[in-house]
Amino acid sequence: MSQSISNNHLPGQHSLTGWIFVGFLCSVLLVVGFLRGQGVITPQEDAPVSWQLSLRFEDRPNGDVAVLQAQNQMEITRFQGEQGFVRGTLRTLSRERMRRGIGSGPAFELIGHTDSRLTLLDPATGARIDLESFGPTNMSAFAQLQYLTPLPQKASQE
Repeated sequence: MSQSISNNHLPGQHSLTGWIFVGFLCSVLLVVGFLRGQGVITPQEDAPVSWQLSLRFEDRPNGDVAVLQAQNQMEITRFQGEQGFVRGTLRTLSRERMRRGIGSGPAFELIGHTDSRLTLLDPATGARIDLESFGPTNMSAFAQLQYLTPLPQKASQE
């Protein structure tokens, strides 16, 4: 008893099924392409600089992070405790310096813009972190440094 098996009624053998599959696949690719395009961020032009500080950050034996003015090495404040955002930000910039063989000597630039944005720039590597991207609470950890830094003394005219 030999029976011939017909392929006419098996799934996938109908021409309409193939076209439906191709249409579905194309739709998925179009949706993925569209959604990926939505995440593209165009860089903004920097607003003019309102203020700028040259700072060095040093680890202390007790775990604190000392903030020093680059010009005179005077300590202006210390970050004590965990300070996750500050440490993470500095670790990111330090890792790039280590990768390039640059030591911890060069100062970082903390730049306040007229539109209230804040940037931490490493002139030694060109790396920059736009601090406002991490929210106002995290940005304020660095923004407070503007008010803790003594203003330069004007020479008296005698």
